Amino acid sequence: MAMTIEQIDISIKNSKNILLVSHINPDGDTLGSMCGLYSLIKDNYKKKCDMAAVSKVPSTYFFIPYIDKVKFIEDFDLSREYDLVINLDVAAIDRCSDAQILFNKAKNTINIDHHETNIGYGKINYIEPYAAATAEVVVEIANKLDWKISKETAICLYTGIVTDTGCFKFSNTTKRTMEFAGQMLSFGVNPAEIYQLCYESNSKDMVLFQSYSVNKAEFVNDDKIAYTIVYKKDLEKFNYNGEDFTDGLTEKLRAIKTTEIAFVVKELNSTTSKLSMRSKSKDIAKVCSAFGGGGHKLAAGAVIKANPQHAVKLILEEIKNQKLC
Repeated sequence: MAMTIEQIDISIKNSKNILLVSHINPDGDTLGSMCGLYSLIKDNYKKKCDMAAVSKVPSTYFFIPYIDKVKFIEDFDLSREYDLVINLDVAAIDRCSDAQILFNKAKNTINIDHHETNIGYGKINYIEPYAAATAEVVVEIANKLDWKISKETAICLYTGIVTDTGCFKFSNTTKRTMEFAGQMLSFGVNPAEIYQLCYESNSKDMVLFQSYSVNKAEFVNDDKIAYTIVYKKDLEKFNYNGEDFTDGLTEKLRAIKTTEIAFVVKELNSTTSKLSMRSKSKDIAKVCSAFGGGGHKLAAGAVIKANPQHAVKLILEEIKNQKLC
């Protein structure tokens, strides 16, 4: 990775205009990594970057430093040619929606990620599948390049790490993950405050919706598989306002003792559904890959061209074909 680290440094130094990109339906890792890198480039290269979100930023993450600098992709001139575009936590190029137009037009591109399904679509690729979060990868880059890390940067990167590890509960957490998180604390991060902002700031409507969704969950294969379907009409019952009410829902189903595979199917429209899948030990990335998605062994997702009920049937068939349960 030494050559890649050097290329990242040279690319930033040689670029006058830089764009940082997060993935669709942004989570704490893609936003924390993007804002963290924004802060690092500002402090260490005295350059300001543009930052793009391709879908609504959840209000949960409004506390992240520099999140107010993020613009929606609709506000960008898609004919513009950036010197450098950096994708953060974007496992596949289509996961950044229309921002891929700017990525493809750019003179140089960097792909920083931790998904094992990432094929390395950038001109420069820094991908660490063993990292718990892309924010962990950014910390490593910062350390290797001896970048100054401010408290603002540390808050961004700690948020990315803590959210993608489920507060260090998930099996992707390693000794290095904990060391890097501890390093962020040394720069002034308050872990109790970040936990409260990320996990104890949900609206009443979201909590009631998730209780409703868990209550109507289905269990098959001797309760080894748990799933629930989220219809648009369900969301409307709970005053849905664009927030991701399904965030963390799959984990609630996985937490049931008998569950080996849990998934949530969300209706996007009459012919398309979004799949979010989690497992305790089974490689469900293979299931999601069958539908053109991907992710990690124990956490993956996909968009399926089928209505929710048909999507569930296809998913259960694929789990059976893969002999996972």
